[in-house]
Amino acid sequence: MRLSLLAIGRDRTGPESDLFNRYAARINPRLELIALADGVGSATEIKSREATAILARIKPNQHVIALDSGGTAPDTLGLAAQMAQWREAGRECAFIIGGAEGLAQNVLDRANLVLSLSKLTLPHLLARVILAEQLYRAQSILAGHPYHRAGRP
Repeated sequence: MRLSLLAIGRDRTGPESDLFNRYAARINPRLELIALADGVGSATEIKSREATAILARIKPNQHVIALDSGGTAPDTLGLAAQMAQWREAGRECAFIIGGAEGLAQNVLDRANLVLSLSKLTLPHLLARVILAEQLYRAQSILAGHPYHRAGRP
């Protein structure tokens, strides 16, 4: 099962990038990061330009998961169950993280699932890290590694 992350914003060096790369490398196969340029102009123009760039990189057969605070927020075991379904269906998944203005409606409409990492506002570089860590954790659960929070309220 191939996993990719299309994210608005440069792939900068620094602690967030290092941590993302650490988790991305643990995922098998590696989580591929496709960093797309920030849009320019008014808020409407930015969202439109970023949407065009995102939609151009999505393959027709990809299962698209858009990250948006208005999406569903599964717990870790729920995300692992979702991953199991995607794997069993042989899905190639593309996760999408928008820019500062958020995702345009046409990107949300293209998504097969809209997922929320949190209701809190997260810096986009940190959202990349959280997603990669949760995908790694979900994959570990599916591989039979004990989940230390299982059974807790």
